[in-house]
Order: sequence, then C-alpha cells, then structure tokens
Amino acid sequence: MTAPLIERAGPRTRGDDVTERGTTGAAGRMLIARGLQALLTRSGRKQTEVAKLAGVSVGTVNRYLGWQDRAKLRVPTMRAIAEACGATPNERDALVRLVTDQESGWWMDHPAVPEILDPLVSFEAYATYENVWANSLVPGLLQTQRYALALHQARDMRLDAATIASRVDARIQRQSILDRSPALHLWVVLDQAVFHRSVGDADVMAEQIDHLYEMAERPNVDIQVLPASIGAHAAGSGGHFVLLGRDDESDPMASMAVVYLELHRKGLYLDSPGDVADYKIMFDYLRRDAADSARSLTLMAEARQEYR
Repeated sequence: MTAPLIERAGPRTRGDDVTERGTTGAAGRMLIARGLQALLTRSGRKQTEVAKLAGVSVGTVNRYLGWQDRAKLRVPTMRAIAEACGATPNERDALVRLVTDQESGWWMDHPAVPEILDPLVSFEAYATYENVWANSLVPGLLQTQRYALALHQARDMRLDAATIASRVDARIQRQSILDRSPALHLWVVLDQAVFHRSVGDADVMAEQIDHLYEMAERPNVDIQVLPASIGAHAAGSGGHFVLLGRDDESDPMASMAVVYLELHRKGLYLDSPGDVADYKIMFDYLRRDAADSARSLTLMAEARQEYR
C-alpha cells in the first residue's frame, strides 16, 4: 500500500494524465493503489519498467500507486499500468471498474467538504463500520446542530457567519450515513470528560446528552463511556481517532481499513496494516475498560442532571 503516514491531499499539480478534480473517491483510490502495489510486488518489476511498458511517466505511475492525489484517473492509463504490472484480464478489468465507478454524494458539491471532510466522507460511504475514540468532544456523527455551531464559533472565530453555517451544515449532512441501508455500524467510546467540557450553554449540553442517549438506542450505534475512575488507559495521551473499515470475505481486494487522526484544520490518515492493527487493538482495550451499554446510559443520565 502507500506510505504508512499520509497527510491530507495537498494542492494538485499539472502534468501528464492530470485534469481537473477527479470523481474517483478516496476509498476507490485506496483499493486501486493497493491492487496495483500487489501486482507490482508479484511482477517483480520496478516502477521505471512499468512506466516504460505503459508508455507513461514514472510520476504518473506513482500517482496511481497512491490514493492521496485527487487528480482525475483515466481508464486508458489505468489499463496500461495494470497490464504493465502483469495483471490478468480479470484483475485489469476489476481495477478499471474502480475508475469508472464514479463517486457521487451530497459532499461532491458542498462548499465546506473539500477543506474539512474530504476524503473522510468518501471512506465513510464505503465503510461498513466506524470505531471512534473521543477524548474531549462529542464526535461529528453524533453532534447536534447547536453543539456543532457552538464548537465552530469557538474554533473558527476568524470566519464569517455564512462560512461557519456552511461547515455546520456539512457536519449535519454527514450524519445521514447512519440512516443508509445497509447501515453503517458506529461504535463510539466517549471519555467521561466529554460531558464536563461545556460547549455552548447548559441548554446546548443538555440537548446534546439527550441526543446521545437517543442515538445509543439505535441498533447500528453503540456508545460506551470510559469513566474517569479508570485513570490511565490504552489511548494514553493520544487524541481523537476514527477507525473505518470494510471487511469482505468473498472479495478480500474489496476490504479496506484506514485510521483518521483529527488535527487542527486537517487530518492525517494511517493505512499501513501495522498501524491499522495497532489502533484496532487500542480500541478493543478501550471498549474493554469502558462501562457497558447499560452503565453508560446511567452515566449519561447523571451528566444530564448537571445541566438541568
């Protein structure tokens, strides 16, 4: 796969095979990159050899071997690189289908998404499960509109009201992923400290906790609270992280897993098998130490009383 630590896509550059913003989503690009890497390893060829056989530049080969570049992917180039990597007709056609399976969704034209959420929303659209460790704030998929607004107003003080409203709207629209069929399974472990970090006024917090209580009753949503009494825990001093994945036993090449680390104004993505495995283990430990579902609901109710 690509480099173990991938920063959010930066500005696009011009070159061969580069056009305006492509419509192959981040999840599709990751599957393409992984497929080509596997073919390249099996063939034993170097990237320079593949470029020569495919009739493209080494830079183009590198772009198709990585998923972070948002330049448009082309079917002829995909076919040529796959064949140069020794793909069978079925393998080549599978990769071509990933290019032609264009991404579509509300986020494609939303003004706030390219800067804030992309490619996270693309991974969420493809994933079947999402595990979240939230140590300071309620995660985006569970925020109320007023909580999200208060959060953005505090964090984005230099922005005008219209831009903030657009970002809040994008966050709320992103939550529609929980209503799709088949449903995304969301599992969240909340540090109890989240309830004591007041975002907005008491009424905003009360509404937010009520919303968490309601969401926890959904069959596709699990919320556990990590009590303060636990003390030190598996996540240590690390911050909020999201583990997204799709497991497909019938087609291992369709499986995907990536870790999203939320930083200020950008995100970092970990996609190496070792990193993903480490975060899966970390989340398992957090789930083990957190209160069970019934006790977690009790802790939410107790926190709700503080904001009456």
